[in-house]
Amino acid sequence: MDMTLYYAPGAASLLVHWLLIELEVPHRLQLVDTAAKAQKSPEYLAMNPNGVVPTLVIDGRPQYEAAALAMWLAERHPQARLAPAFDDPRRADHLQWMCNLANMVQPLFRQWWYPAEPAGDAHADAVRAHCAPRIEAQWQRIDAHLSINGPFLLGDAPTVADFYLAMLMRWSRNMPKPATEWPQLAALAQRMKARPSFAALYAREGLTEWA
Repeated sequence: MDMTLYYAPGAASLLVHWLLIELEVPHRLQLVDTAAKAQKSPEYLAMNPNGVVPTLVIDGRPQYEAAALAMWLAERHPQARLAPAFDDPRRADHLQWMCNLANMVQPLFRQWWYPAEPAGDAHADAVRAHCAPRIEAQWQRIDAHLSINGPFLLGDAPTVADFYLAMLMRWSRNMPKPATEWPQLAALAQRMKARPSFAALYAREGLTEWA
C-alpha cells in the first residue's frame, strides 16, 4: 500500500505516526502548517472536511479520524498483537476503551485549548475552570482501572488504546495537574516512552518535551 500521512508535530496525528513507525509500515510524511491554517485550505478540506490532522492517504484515498486509523492499522497487522482478535473476549473492552478515549477524554482537550469555540471569548476562563476537573476525573478513573487491571488498559500487554492514552497524557503535560500525577498513569507513560518507536517518533517530529 502507498501511504502518505498529513500531520502536525504533537497533534492528534501523533498517534497514527507513532503506530506507522511501531508497525514498520512504509509511509511518507506531509507537514500541515497548522499555524498558517493550512488545515483549513480548500485543498486540505477536500481530503478532510473536518479541517484537522491527521489525514492518511491510502492508495490515493484520504482517510481520517485518528482513533479509526489506529484501529485499522492494528487490524491490518495482527502479528503485532496491538488489538484483540475478533473472537478474543477482550475485543469488547478494546473497542470500548478506544471509543471512550475518543469521545470522553480527547474532546475535553479541545475545550481546554479552544474554550471560545463552545462558549465565546468572554467565557473562555469559565470553560477552562470547568474543563480541568473533568479531565482530572478521567485520569482518576483510568488510574483506578489500571491499578486493578493493569499495567496496560487490557492487562499485561499494550494495545493501540495504550498508544492513544499516552498521546492524551502527553497533551496534559502543561496543565495544572498533568496525567503523570497519578501513579499508574505515570508508570504506563514510562513504559510507552521506553519503546524504540517513541524515540523515532520524537526525532521525526522534532519534539523534545515530555521525553
